Amino acid sequence: MIRLSKLTDYAVVVMTAMMQGDGGPHTAVSLAERTGLPAPTVSKILKLLARDGLMASHRGAAGGYRLARAPDAINVAQIIAAIDGPIALTDCVEGAPGACGVESLCPRRGNWDRVNRAVRGALEGVSLADMARPMFPDPVLPKAAPALPATADAI
Repeated sequence: MIRLSKLTDYAVVVMTAMMQGDGGPHTAVSLAERTGLPAPTVSKILKLLARDGLMASHRGAAGGYRLARAPDAINVAQIIAAIDGPIALTDCVEGAPGACGVESLCPRRGNWDRVNRAVRGALEGVSLADMARPMFPDPVLPKAAPALPATADAI
């Protein structure tokens, strides 16, 4: 099963919460309150995102964190890489020497590269702005059916 880490999921939650703010810097505590996530977790996420250039940090009494770029210029693949490292479905795709003991004998390596590129491309095609949009419009409640006139037969 391919599954993103909870930390990556939470990073998207934190970043979309920042988009809904007033545009000023956000602290880990304020984001924790807004999202319901523990403050230490939010702090860790902010530091990882800042390290990879997705957040800009500002020190001082009025300091905090801001998105380093517009939400439509940040994609899901960048968020995943900032939190979990490179997107690699198998050890051989990751590219670390010696990661796979049968790499030199494996005829499937090129195929996994193709799959990995497809997955990465799909993730690069979804922006943070896309993730902040509701998937479905607000539900439209059906109108109440008009009352039928009472007839003598119904009595």
